[in-house]
Amino acid sequence: MKIGTDGVLLGAWCTVDNYPDTVLDIGSGTGVISLMIAQRSDVMTIDAVEVDENAYEQTVENFENSDWGDRLYCYNATFQEFANEIYEEEETYDLIVTNPPFYNDDFETENESRNKARFTSSLSFDELVIGVAKILSKNGIFATIIPFKEEESFINLAKENNLFLNRVCRVQGNETSKIKRSLLEFSFQQKEIEVTNLVIETERHQYTKEYVDLVKDFYLKM
Repeated sequence: MKIGTDGVLLGAWCTVDNYPDTVLDIGSGTGVISLMIAQRSDVMTIDAVEVDENAYEQTVENFENSDWGDRLYCYNATFQEFANEIYEEEETYDLIVTNPPFYNDDFETENESRNKARFTSSLSFDELVIGVAKILSKNGIFATIIPFKEEESFINLAKENNLFLNRVCRVQGNETSKIKRSLLEFSFQQKEIEVTNLVIETERHQYTKEYVDLVKDFYLKM
């Protein structure tokens, strides 16, 4: 699977300065978000869960070939199964991150792996939020990136599960384009919401200072 801008944005943007002990990456794909968090922090336990076997194997290989392999572990399971097991064991995570599937069934392709990675049939937003609320620690943070058009409904869904928006960053491709993505961070605490905007490019392949400052530590050439 390719490494997309969404995953890199989330891995660079999510909060790690509250010193989480345990992190969970839901739908790891290549494992890039987990690897970025390992690079950014001293978190000792970074777990990932990936339902697609090929993606799972890719995550494991990337974890093993990284400098942080002793801190990274991936499970081949659905998030629903994984969350139920963690809940039964009364374990929790201090930071949960996910670049979730978000296209609906109308646009499914013949490629089953691609569908699992990109379509809500394998993990609905409802199932995602319910599972997160069960295994997020009392003072934990849940961070995700979704289409901007889904922002309001996702925030309301989270609120129904006692997860409140704390930070939001709305992302545009360039200054004149529509807002495309929303980076969202939730917790069980109601706080004043920190709102920011991020523009990625000034022109094609010419990146803004804000974007470069956010992601430069993760690219060989930036």
